[in-house]
Amino acid sequence: MLRGDARSWLRMSEPTALAVGVFDGMHSGHRAVLGALCRRAGEQGLIPGVVTFDPHPLAVVAPDRAPAMLTDVEQRIELLGGLGIELVAVVAFDAATRNWSAAEFAVGLLADTLAARVVLAGEDFRFGRDRSGDVAALRLLGESHGFETVVLPLVDGGRPASSRALRAMIAAGEVGAVAAELERPHEVRGTARRHGAGLVAQIPPGRALPAPGTYAALVGRDAGEALPAAVDVDGGVGVRLLGADPGFDGAEFRVRFVARIPADASDSAIRVALGRQGS
Repeated sequence: MLRGDARSWLRMSEPTALAVGVFDGMHSGHRAVLGALCRRAGEQGLIPGVVTFDPHPLAVVAPDRAPAMLTDVEQRIELLGGLGIELVAVVAFDAATRNWSAAEFAVGLLADTLAARVVLAGEDFRFGRDRSGDVAALRLLGESHGFETVVLPLVDGGRPASSRALRAMIAAGEVGAVAAELERPHEVRGTARRHGAGLVAQIPPGRALPAPGTYAALVGRDAGEALPAAVDVDGGVGVRLLGADPGFDGAEFRVRFVARIPADASDSAIRVALGRQGS
């Protein structure tokens, strides 16, 4: 996969089909858009790519309204790769990039640098300084600079799919329903630290954590490691492994929330909850 900072990207020599957005969570609406993108790219011999933003634009423009993030940028890139995306250009959203005009973004970045021939965007997509550009402006800029604009609604079976709805479900502790929507458990990443007989996961600020409570979870240092654990969320994230600790202390690791469970759930009940989610 080609990946990097959009601001320092070298001019593409091969044409692309691009989707633009934060893509936080990679929910069913996102997956529908990216599936359409990959199909269009395959039909037209284009490289399927995504332009995304880190941090979330609201973290710069209106920090008090910035959402808790479902995924960090590395998770997003991994998930995008798993969906067939071959290029990810990350716009480091800061004081400079927030002041790009609509033309600087659409023409300077999408058309000239990333060689876009097709651009897919959600129907509510806004871009450029003070959100001055909308999909109508994107379509006009594309017509004069060589790319087609395709506008797709983020829907799943006729109902809107949104990261906001997923954040609300996570905040309510409904991690099983979230896993069903995402087709994977909600995951947070941080650093494991030894704490008494268990571990504490030090999670970077701004991540979406479930409601206070106890959860059956899978933890590991990478996607291939999934050890059963009970995880307590209450101002912090405490992890009790059901088996031997393989040496997590100080390691970067992942916590995947599978199901909410009673605080006094036995190890066998936790394993049942984990197995039921995987069935």
